[in-house]
Amino acid sequence: MIRVLLVDDQHLVRAGLRMLCGATDDIEVVGEADNGHQATTLVAQTLPDVVLMDLRMPGVDGITATARILASRPSTRVLVLTTFDDDEHLYPALAAGAHGFLAKDAAPEEVLDAVRRVAAGDAPFSRTVLRRLVSTAVNARENAVPPGASALPELTGRERDVLALVGEGLSNADIAQRLHIGVTTVKTHVASLMTKTGSSNRVRLAVLAASAGLPGAG
Repeated sequence: MIRVLLVDDQHLVRAGLRMLCGATDDIEVVGEADNGHQATTLVAQTLPDVVLMDLRMPGVDGITATARILASRPSTRVLVLTTFDDDEHLYPALAAGAHGFLAKDAAPEEVLDAVRRVAAGDAPFSRTVLRRLVSTAVNARENAVPPGASALPELTGRERDVLALVGEGLSNADIAQRLHIGVTTVKTHVASLMTKTGSSNRVRLAVLAASAGLPGAG
């Protein structure tokens, strides 16, 4: 059972997510918070596997809450829910350690899939959010490397293929199927990519792929 904590200052949003999760056999809502301070406290009390995190809330916002939660309980996975006016908060949330990004208008099945994927160690993100993340990330770097192959370290041809597909938002299983290789091999390539690029998670890899202009990425 995947234990989920809902964090959003809008009661209606939390109610909808609670109903959605409650209709499944493998996801359990263990708590709700309407601000980041309460979320940090509840994580210590309820020990969720996944936190569905809003970014803009009164008091302690989602970015600060994400950083505090992961500092105190690194095993928790934070899945950020964003709206189209959250762009300035996306890269700071990524820097705080968020494991995935999903648009609030995502289809119900996409939300459930994202919860399951992030709980399993993946880093799901909506493609629309990725495009916004890329733009925000590049703008946030004062000395950003211009888009293009030169922005990447030396990679093998297969690593570039895998990186491009990570940038498309594909899971390890989907990448394995697309490239006709084993899932274990994909995981090995992803781990190598993280080491070579200094990326701490899959979302950062996806941003790098799209920023570098790899075919298909983003």
